Amino acid sequence: MLSIHRGSVLAALIVIAGATQVQAQTQVAGLPVASAPIMASGDARAPYAWTDFCKRKPSECLVNAAEPEQVEMTAKLWKTMVALNGRANREIEAVTDQDHWGVVDRWDIPEDGKGDCEDYVLLKRKRLAEAGVPRRAMRVTVVIDEENAGHAVLMVRTDRGDYILDNKRNAILPWNQTGYVYVKRESQMQTGWTSLGGLATATVASVR
Repeated sequence: MLSIHRGSVLAALIVIAGATQVQAQTQVAGLPVASAPIMASGDARAPYAWTDFCKRKPSECLVNAAEPEQVEMTAKLWKTMVALNGRANREIEAVTDQDHWGVVDRWDIPEDGKGDCEDYVLLKRKRLAEAGVPRRAMRVTVVIDEENAGHAVLMVRTDRGDYILDNKRNAILPWNQTGYVYVKRESQMQTGWTSLGGLATATVASVR
């Protein structure tokens, strides 16, 4: 279970107006429709369980500033993202950290085939990195979901905008079509986290 303080975030909401009817998977020349990137707004405290994960697996948390901040969205990359996202969602059995590890919050790569939202994220990031996607262009991101609960997703930053890989759906959506409130993500400049200011998005796509 991802634990975050929601009150201060909700007080800082900035509602972003979006199109009322957008098909998230509509493609132009085989690519997803472009969207505006999300902008960071300052430093943020890393989740405790992330810090613990980085102590155990430091190579998973390093930022290589020589890598690009975003990746070119090609038909090949899009196909790889869709395939890896769907496969991880099918492979991993969703269980709470309490049931899995006997603790409230623990982040790990789900090598035993079980995990919760942040474990899905870490697995997807690992597999995409193995497929050649720069780690610096993939950011673990904390949001508030439709149930007003903390949730983790993987943001892939591309030249066509920022796209969200999520264990709640197989469809990969532009960040501003998820209906989530964006709290913070890994920093691209250093080993740390950056605030996303509590940006809220309207749900304009309901696809799985």
